[in-house]
Amino acid sequence: MKKRWISLVLILAILFSFVGQSLFAAGDAEKKAEFPTKSMEMTILFGAGAAGDVIGRKAADIAQRHLGQPIVPVNREGGGGAVGYQYVLGTKPDGYNLIWNSTSVSITHYQGNMRQPYDAFRGIANLTQEASALAINANDNRWSNFEEFVAYGKANPGKLTIANSGVGSFNQLIAAAITDIVGIQVKHIPMTGKESATALLGGKVDAMVNMSFDIIQGEQGGLMKALVLVSPNRFDLLPNTPTMKELGYDLDIMMYRGVGVPKDTPDAVVAVLEDAFVKAGNSPEFKEFVEKYGAVVDVKGAKAFDEQMGRDDALVADIMEKIGIKVL
Repeated sequence: MKKRWISLVLILAILFSFVGQSLFAAGDAEKKAEFPTKSMEMTILFGAGAAGDVIGRKAADIAQRHLGQPIVPVNREGGGGAVGYQYVLGTKPDGYNLIWNSTSVSITHYQGNMRQPYDAFRGIANLTQEASALAINANDNRWSNFEEFVAYGKANPGKLTIANSGVGSFNQLIAAAITDIVGIQVKHIPMTGKESATALLGGKVDAMVNMSFDIIQGEQGGLMKALVLVSPNRFDLLPNTPTMKELGYDLDIMMYRGVGVPKDTPDAVVAVLEDAFVKAGNSPEFKEFVEKYGAVVDVKGAKAFDEQMGRDDALVADIMEKIGIKVL
């Protein structure tokens, strides 16, 4: 009789164990299913039509199909990204306010436009790497290549004017880094991306530094000529444009772009978003779209993206220190 009772107790214990595990699994699944239950918003730091805007909107469009809820991109410009960063940091860290993040988070911080460092955000997924280029008006016959442009700058210190896409922007950093490493003095003119292109085509500045996306469009339209690209390798869509590395200069930093959230966002929420954006970045639709604009698809998950942000933050700080524009 005693043995029967022991057997019965063991059987009941096993049954309760299975039931408990099933309930736990169901509860875990239900917890995961709780996010998202409404639309999300993704802050884009720059104006409509720029590389960051177009590619970010495409990523959001594909990712929302996996999430089952809309992702609404909203442009919040200003301060090299500081306006958008501060907005997202002021929201509840629940996954419903995303940032289309980039290397600008480090530049904005070290330039003093934002007190919080890059790790005030945590990564969801990195999706692309993008290069900057220096371009001139296609009708400007003063220089046929970058070497001639540099020679003119050395012979005429302070005379050249170079537009970039704004104070605290990645392109301001690249413009300053280019002129510093080649040893020329110029007037850097901060504008928005659209304004810099308009100023170049209108003859108001001698050159501009902008994302390759915008310069590729200018070249294809016969309006601009790229003299040099800041990238480890040449781009297929700019086949005649050498890189700084090719010309003997140690400068090849590119801009990462990916999705981030405030650092206190729960791991479970990050995992759901990570899955959706990694799938979006690896989709043939995204790859085909991005490659048309000269961006390099570089998909990394949340942990690897955090690591990349840390490496690039140190690199940005070093460059800004060397060229004398690091404040913090």
